[in-house]
Order: sequence, then structure tokens, then C-alpha cells
Amino acid sequence: MVGPQYDCLANPLGAVRSTFDKAMASGSDPSAFNGSDWGALDVFRQFLIDQGSLSQVPVLNPTTIGRIQPDTLVRFRGMIQDMLGNEFYVGAYKNDAVWRTNKFTDFPQFPMGEEPDMRIWERRLLYCVPVPGQNSWTESLSEVLPNGCMDWTSQQREKRPRMDDDASDHMDMVSDDESRSSSGVKKMKGEGHASPSSSSQSKDSKIEGTSSSMIKMPDVDINSLPCLVKIYDCPESELKLNEIFEFIGVFTMNSEVTVAKEDNSEVSDSFFEDELISFPANKVPRLHCLVHKKLEVHDFLHSSPMFEPKPHLVREIRESLLGHLTVILGNDGIAAQFMLLHLLSKVHARVDNVAVGKLSLNLTCLSKESVSVFGNRLNHAVKNLLPFTHCIPLSVEYLNTASLAPKKEYQTNRLIPGVLQLADGSHLIIDETKLEAGTLNSNGVENTRLLKNLTEFQKVEYDFQYYKMDMTTDVQLLIFSEGKSNIVPADLVIPFQPSSADSIDAVSTEAIEAWRWYLATVRSLPHSIETEMQKVIENDLVAARQADRSLGSQDFSRWLTMGRLMSASFGETNLSLEHWQMVKEMERLRRERLK
Repeated sequence: MVGPQYDCLANPLGAVRSTFDKAMASGSDPSAFNGSDWGALDVFRQFLIDQGSLSQVPVLNPTTIGRIQPDTLVRFRGMIQDMLGNEFYVGAYKNDAVWRTNKFTDFPQFPMGEEPDMRIWERRLLYCVPVPGQNSWTESLSEVLPNGCMDWTSQQREKRPRMDDDASDHMDMVSDDESRSSSGVKKMKGEGHASPSSSSQSKDSKIEGTSSSMIKMPDVDINSLPCLVKIYDCPESELKLNEIFEFIGVFTMNSEVTVAKEDNSEVSDSFFEDELISFPANKVPRLHCLVHKKLEVHDFLHSSPMFEPKPHLVREIRESLLGHLTVILGNDGIAAQFMLLHLLSKVHARVDNVAVGKLSLNLTCLSKESVSVFGNRLNHAVKNLLPFTHCIPLSVEYLNTASLAPKKEYQTNRLIPGVLQLADGSHLIIDETKLEAGTLNSNGVENTRLLKNLTEFQKVEYDFQYYKMDMTTDVQLLIFSEGKSNIVPADLVIPFQPSSADSIDAVSTEAIEAWRWYLATVRSLPHSIETEMQKVIENDLVAARQADRSLGSQDFSRWLTMGRLMSASFGETNLSLEHWQMVKEMERLRRERLK
């Protein structure tokens, strides 16, 4: 146990160093750790989970960053936008015959001598951003700032001795392509100490960059706070590009960089100049991760009206949500039924090149005038219901100028994000009513292909200049257009037929939260089809094929997806005959509208 001198919240580094000292006192050798945990993580798991202290940890965001004390415990929620490879650092070193550790920090507690006995360890660098398209209702989580984290003169903080002329105390090292191609060895920021290049660097994914020292940050939106997360003790497979995580760790802003640069030493200049150019500390805070958790849609909900999707309660919520969608869509009940299934869709499997479970929807017969009413209503409703939403006003100018695909920039060694670099579970509205006659340039043609690829295969092509790579995704697509969209070929095309444009009554907070819970919960329910029901479906598909030879495997696959979603919408995990009949009737009414 950590002694009372160390507060996990206000002084996490004290807790880390205390456990390290105990490990050393028990006779452990730093070489045996090789960067792995020596018991520090257990202390924080006990504090956060067993003692239920997670809610006390302040959230790092643009509102709180100016009030949070450096070297305290924070949590950051975001999407992994870029993977920057691995960084070497001095993990342990001897100071006056006593072993010290630099793990989970950018600067050592004590100065190191000219020829220190040290151990070089490795950590991963992730560039994380707030989830693209995240709606404001998800962000009203507690921004609690405990007194210990606000008191800049807190006595619980360990005092760090000022480093005068030995900037080599921070000997972070990042290997890059140039260093590997030339010597394969990069010197530590110290007295001639060198470290071999990391073997794992050569094995980095094509998406993972390699050198933070080569990266120049673009201007950051003042309303969006990125974060450079440093990962320890974690298999690479646990963290993937575009996934959403909550990282809990030690917050640093590197305010000492300026002080160290004033020392004007050759060593400090070479390191700190890279730091300032690459990731300006006033724009990109650092978080040394102790604990991380992958987040799902449920984690962005403020409350859940129930703990399990009981069918009778789910039916009540379904009925109220369907009624709300019907009013929004001008009393077009059929469009509302399809809209509900669309909002519940998700990719739950991939077979060869087919994304099973997707259900994109194209509402046609919409003009610029009608979309200004019903399109805006629906866009507003989706924003209130789903955590991550986007809207693209498609025009010739937009297609010709937009950067939809992420692109690797080798001069800066960064993956430059594109509009379509989205987290799984995002919803995308494409408004084609603004599209007029015009000429597409090469970029416009490429963007058109990217949108089609996303719709048909749920894949986004990443541009690495010398080659391209398809990355799987899971984005719900809703298209507004006058006629059937040729740019974004949706799974379902339904002519929109509103009968009224009455105003919408205010909806209670309780109802909205119930709908959010409903959409997040039932779309993840398991699904199966009993043997008898399989025979019924098989016979119906054969009869449908005989009656209409134009029907193909894609149509039948869509019907099965709709059957799954219809069952889920009622909180059921098995497809019943009643729900299958409802799907067939919906499809019949839709096809009648298309005639």
C-alpha cells in the first residue's frame, strides 16, 4: 500500500516512485523490469476501481486544462487519430547509489551524473483527439477539480530540484526513418551514451509513424483539445487507430521546457527544440497513461433507465421513439419505420468483402425547400439521439476541394486526418439537394469514389502516397436527394411522402435519455433464427425470386438484416414470424412507392 504521504490523485508520481523504491528494497533489479510494471498499476486500479474514485479524477478538456495542476491524475476521452511509433527514454538510473525511475514522467526527480548507470526503456506515442462529431450533450460529464489538483502550492507534491546545466536528465529518444537508414543508432541526449534502434520500430504498422521529433503540429482549434498519450505496459493489439478510449494518467504540460532552453546547452537545445516544434506544449498536453479503457456508445450516456432490455419496457420506448420520428418526418409512417431500423444498424460481421449488418438509407423526393424543413428536423433529431454525428452538404465545389481520405505526409511523418476518418458508430448525413450541374476535377472524382466505397463496403481508403490501404469502418449513412443517389448508392431507397409540416412539441429530458439508451442497447443485442423460422424464410425467398427475377442476393441479404433489426427493435433476440411479416410488408410498401 502507498503511504499517506502520497496521494494518487494529487501526487501520482509519488505513488509510482514509492512502489519502485519498495521493489528495489526487496532486491529487484531494474534490468528485470525492462519497462514492465513493478506493482504501481495495482495501486491505481485499487484507487480507481476498488475504492470507486474514478469520479474524482478531473476530465482534461479545453474548459479545465487551465485549472488542472501539472503532475496530477487526469482522464482524457478521445479517438486515436495517429499512431506515432515508439519512444526511448531513461526508465531507471542511479543517483547517489540509489536507483530512481523516470517512468510516467518527462523529467527525472533528481539530476543524473555525467556517466549515470541507467536502463533504457520504451513507450508508445499516440496522438489522440476529441471524437470527431461528438455532440455537446455527451460532454456534460463531471468536470470535478479536486482541491488537491487545483492547489498549485500543494504540500503533497514532491519538489523537483532545478536542473541547472544537466539537461541530459531527460533523455527521451525517438528513432526515425533517417536515423535507421543512416546509422541505425541514435545517441541519447547525454555524454555520448547511445541506444540501439528499436527492433519494434522496424515492425511498425504502415499507419504508425515513427518519429515525434519529425512531426510539426498544425494549428489546433481552440474548441478542440488534442493530447499526446504515452502508453506503457500494453500490447500493441489493444490500441487501434480510430478507436475511442478513456486514458487515465499523469498530466504534464512541459512548462520546464522553456526553463531548460534558457540554459542554452547543446544537449537541451537539440531535444527541446524538437519538442517545441513538434508538439507545442501550450497546444498539445501530454498524458502518461496508467490505465486505459475502450469506450462504447453506452459510456457517453448520462443515465440508463434500466439495466437490461426487458421486452415490455423496450416496446414502450420503441413506440414513443417511432412516434417522434413520424412527427419529424411529416407523418410519413413508412419512412419513420425505415429510419428506426437505420438508426439501429451496425456492422456485426464481415464475410469476404461484405459488411453484414449495414443499412444505409436514401430519402428521395427532397428539394432544397423541403430539406430545409424536414432535413433540418431530422439532422437535429439525430444529433440529439446519437453521440457522434456529421453532415456533408454535397456540392460540386465541396467534392472538388474537400479532403475526405486521411493522407500520410512524409515530410512531417504524420497521418493528416480526412473528413471520413471517423470512429465506429458515427452517423453521417449526406445532403445531395445542394448538388448542381458542374465539372468534377480529379479530386472530385476521387472523393466520389471514396463515398461510394464507404457506402458499399464500409471501408475508407487511406492514402500513403506510394500505396493505398483500405481501413474498415462502421458508419451509418443517411442520404437526402431529389432522385435516387448515384454518388452514394444506399441499401434502401424510399421516396419521402410527408403529409404535414406541423410544429414539433418539446420532448422531455427523460424521454430523450430513454431513446438514447434504447438505440445504444438494442443494436448490440445478440440475434439468432430458429430452424423452423429458417425454413419459412427460405421458402419466402424462393417465392419472391420466382415472382420477381430482378431480386438478387443483395436484396435477400438486406431483408435478413432488416429482420434482425426489426427483432432487436422490440428487444427480441430471435426472429419471429410476426416480425418477418412486418419486414415483408414494409418492403412491399416501399417498392410500391418506387413504381
